[in-house]
Amino acid sequence: MVRAKTWTLSKYFQGFPKESDFQLKAEELPEPKDGQVLLEALFLSVDPYMRPFSRVRMKEGDVMIGTQVAKVIQSKNAAFPVGAHVVGRGGWRTRTVSDGSDLIPVMPDWPRDVSLSLALGIVGMPGLTALYGIEEVLELKSGETLLVNAAAGAVGSVAGQIAKMKGCKVVASAGSDAKVAFLKELGFDEAFNYKTVASLEEALRKAAPDGYDCFFENVGGPFSSVAMSQMKDFGRIAVCGSISTYNDTEAQTGPYPQMTMIVKQLKMEGFMQSRWEPKHPESLRRLMAWLKEGKLQSHEHVTKGFENMPAAFMGMLRGENIGKAIVAV
Repeated sequence: MVRAKTWTLSKYFQGFPKESDFQLKAEELPEPKDGQVLLEALFLSVDPYMRPFSRVRMKEGDVMIGTQVAKVIQSKNAAFPVGAHVVGRGGWRTRTVSDGSDLIPVMPDWPRDVSLSLALGIVGMPGLTALYGIEEVLELKSGETLLVNAAAGAVGSVAGQIAKMKGCKVVASAGSDAKVAFLKELGFDEAFNYKTVASLEEALRKAAPDGYDCFFENVGGPFSSVAMSQMKDFGRIAVCGSISTYNDTEAQTGPYPQMTMIVKQLKMEGFMQSRWEPKHPESLRRLMAWLKEGKLQSHEHVTKGFENMPAAFMGMLRGENIGKAIVAV
């Protein structure tokens, strides 16, 4: 028998998550049967979606949802030999027995000088989300102006870089001066700290006096209402996240955007990267190529130790990370 550590959701979050909402447990795993593999986690992801999805995809007592990069340490499945690396949806656990149905092999030609943790970041779900938001939802064109909020996060930082590659002006907001400095290093045209500007409306107008063709929305709440009024006619909005609302105990209300959308004839579309799953292999190769060519830069906020999963998760929700938040086992 093999022992594994897990973090479970002891009770649904009420407001901002607390240490007491999680419980660290140990469990015995059976030996893999025919068709199964035993995985050992190397890197685990903490992502904003875990906060709202924990309510709809989990029961109290379940292992916390999430993705990890793992190594096959025992195998009775020819598709996943011992030593192979995979991306799996095993959640917050150190070891997992899997039949392979929820595993994605890391690309066989993964460069030796690129950390496998990036399969959870820029060459993984966040990178795919950024790419599809820019290309499939917004259909961003050269010469257009893009607004990105939460721009120093795992998705926003990649979305802005892809927009720059396409010849666009990028205006970015983030929640600290250090994050603003990071965004300027990435080459974004304008970046500001939304927490310190005297007026968000004035900051947005100053950064792009002619308005915004496209808006990559990660935040929701009041920011969204102010930004929408700055859109050009026929502007497009890709709704990727609403992190400003995830920990609310009472739903935010108004102002309501319908008149602005009507008058400006805006297009607003929510999306998840899973919609384009058949394109993932090709898209991941594109992201890796851009990374190796230096066209994309990656930044990770790494927390060491499986025992620190809740702290890493809560820190990410507080905005403590620049780039992708990762836990290294």
